[in-house]
Amino acid sequence: MDSHLTTLKLNRTANWALVGVSMAHLLNDTMQTVVPASFPLFQQTLHLSFAQMGWIAFALNITASILQPLIGYVSDRRPMPFLLPGGMFCTLIGMFGFAFASEFWMLLVSASIVGIGSSILHPESSRVAYMVAGKGRGLAQSIFQVGGNTGQAIAPLIVAFLILPNGQHTYLWLLGLAVIGMIIQYYVSRWYKDKITLTKLKAAKNGQISKEGFETKNSQHSKLFIACTLLILIVLLFSKFVYLAGMTGYYSFYYAESFGVSLSQAQISLFILQFAGMIGTLLGGPLADRFGRKPMIWFSIAGAAPFSVLLPYAGPSLSMVLCFFIGIILMSGFSVIIVYAQELLPNHIGTVSGLFFGLSFGLGGLGSVVLGSLIDATSVQWVIHLCSFLPLLGLLAVFLPKGRTAVSAKV
Repeated sequence: MDSHLTTLKLNRTANWALVGVSMAHLLNDTMQTVVPASFPLFQQTLHLSFAQMGWIAFALNITASILQPLIGYVSDRRPMPFLLPGGMFCTLIGMFGFAFASEFWMLLVSASIVGIGSSILHPESSRVAYMVAGKGRGLAQSIFQVGGNTGQAIAPLIVAFLILPNGQHTYLWLLGLAVIGMIIQYYVSRWYKDKITLTKLKAAKNGQISKEGFETKNSQHSKLFIACTLLILIVLLFSKFVYLAGMTGYYSFYYAESFGVSLSQAQISLFILQFAGMIGTLLGGPLADRFGRKPMIWFSIAGAAPFSVLLPYAGPSLSMVLCFFIGIILMSGFSVIIVYAQELLPNHIGTVSGLFFGLSFGLGGLGSVVLGSLIDATSVQWVIHLCSFLPLLGLLAVFLPKGRTAVSAKV
C-alpha cells in the first residue's frame, strides 16, 4: 500500500465519512424516537398504563446504557468497523418486532433489540467523527449529533401523520430506513478500516501510536480531578436527559389534556422541541470551539431553566414558542459535553463516547419509568411541573475547570 496516496485518498473522503455517520445517526434516531412517540398508539391498542410505557422506554434505553460503554471499551482495544452496519441491522429487527407486537412483553423485546442497535452505532460512529475532526472537534461532533437530533425531530411527524392514522403495521415502512442506514454504514466502515490500517503503517515512524492504531496522548490531570469533573458532567446529563424523557414520553399527553386537542396535534409540540434541538446541536459545537467548552455547557442547561419553569403555566401558542427555546438551548451542549470528556481522557475515546451515550440512554430510561409511575400515582400535570425544575441543576457547571478545553490551560 502506498501510504502517501492512501493518506490523500482518506483525507479527500473524510468529510464524506462524517456526513455518512451523521446520516446514519439521523436514520437510527428517527426509528428509535418513533418508539416513545408511539406511546399514545400503544396505550389505545394494548391498553397500557403509564408505568408500562415507562418500562418500554426503560427497555429501549437500558440495553444501550449497559452495552455502549462496554462496546466502546472493547473497540478502544480492538477496532471493529463491521459493527457499524451490524448496529443498523439490529434496529431493522426491532422495527419489524414493533410492527407485529401484540402483547406488552413483545414490545419490551423489540425495544431492547432497538437499544442494542443504538448501543453499537453511537460509540463507533462518534469515534469516526473524532478521527475526522482534526482541531475542529466541536464542529465535527455537532455534525454527527445534529443527524441524531434531526431524526428525533422527524419521528413525531412520522407518528402523527403515518403511524397514528394507519396503525401499528406501518412500522414496516421504517424497515426501508434501516436498509439505507446499513448501506451507508457499510461504506463508512470501509473508510474506517482503511484509516486504522494506514495509522498502523505509520507506527514505525511515530512512537505515540498504539498497537490498535489510535494516537496515544497522556492526560494532564490526576485521577481525582478527572473523577470529580466526570461526576459533574454526569449530574448535568441527569438534569438534561431526565427532563427530555419527561417531555418526549409524556408532554404530548399533557398538551392534549390541558388544551383539548388530539394526540396527533399534540405531537407537533414534540416536533418543535426536537427540531429546535437539531438547530441547537449544530450551533453548540462551533460556539464551544470559539468561546470555550465550559461556558457553552453552562448555558446549554441552566439557560433553558427560565423557559422550562414557565412552560407549565403557558397557553397553547406560547407553549410551542417555549418548546422551541428549550430545545435549542438544552441540546446545544450535549456534543460539547462529549468532546469535553474525550479531551479529558484522550486515550479512551470509545469508552468515553460509550459511557456518555450510555448514560444519556440509561438516565432517560430510568427517568421514563419513575415519571410514568408518578403519573399513575398523581397526574401528568403534576409531573410536568416537577420536571420543569430539572434544568436548574445546570448551575453546577460553574464547578467545571476553567479553560477552552478540559486539557488546556488557555482561558
